[in-house]
Amino acid sequence: MENRQETRLIFIYNADSGMRNTLLDGAHKALSPNTYKCNLCDLTYGVFKERKAWKKYRQEVDWNMEFLHKDEFKKQYASKFGYKFEFPIVLIALDDELQVFISTRELNELQTMEALIDLINKRGMEIRA
Repeated sequence: MENRQETRLIFIYNADSGMRNTLLDGAHKALSPNTYKCNLCDLTYGVFKERKAWKKYRQEVDWNMEFLHKDEFKKQYASKFGYKFEFPIVLIALDDELQVFISTRELNELQTMEALIDLINKRGMEIRA
């Protein structure tokens, strides 16, 4: 891959969109964080707000990034491509195909936002090589 600008990372949260779901998810994260089912949400967001360091990273990095809730992803992509994934997941759009960039298992094993950023950077270097 010669130009990462042509590629796109698609981050899909294991949560549905909408204000009601956002409020319920925030309450779940605050009251019972050990049972919350979206580690991608935990890594990139506090209870209700995007982490400042994550926002700064995503604004400075040269990846095109798209962020979707699982219901939004299913609506936009599943009918066109027929993909079935577990969530959360990070996909990469390459040559009109979606491929796994960071698997659900890998995301669930990450402990910190910095570890997520390191993994994105490492995989990006592998793709460019």
